Amino acid sequence: MPTQKQRLSPISINQKIDYKDIELLKLFLTEQGKIIPRRATGVTVQQQRKLAKAIKRARILSFFGFIASNTN
Repeated sequence: MPTQKQRLSPISINQKIDYKDIELLKLFLTEQGKIIPRRATGVTVQQQRKLAKAIKRARILSFFGFIASNTN
């Protein structure tokens, strides 16, 4: 049986997830502005919920856009 690689979480267990920490939240967004799923990032369920809530709050406060602006 092939073994799956264990992904290391970019967030430590005790690290606080805040909507004002834009650099941390950018790690969990795609180029299109979508939230990366938990299976791809390796975070826990609780951390993913906090991340999603923080990203959505940051979008409402205009720290992020709801969609990526592609200006060519």
